[in-house]
Amino acid sequence: MGGMTRRDLQWKAGGFALLASSCAMCLALDGSPAMVIFFPLALLGLPLMIHGKRVGQLLRAERRGHSHTVDVVHAARVRRRGQANDGFGH
Repeated sequence: MGGMTRRDLQWKAGGFALLASSCAMCLALDGSPAMVIFFPLALLGLPLMIHGKRVGQLLRAERRGHSHTVDVVHAARVRRRGQANDGFGH
């Protein structure tokens, strides 16, 4: 695994901020029906915090209606590494 890029760090920081602020709002609104609004935001922040910019790549591929999202992400990863082989003979 290579080092974390600035862009990847920004995605992860954004996910952390979304998760933390959503959880803080849920705590502040303890028992209020408005908590329902912030729960999905917290769930969105978690994969962003863990996977960083790969979540952005997946969202862009899905928005374009790309039927091979996994292939798109894998191709981007292979291009970044400058490899023609994924280690599985492909």
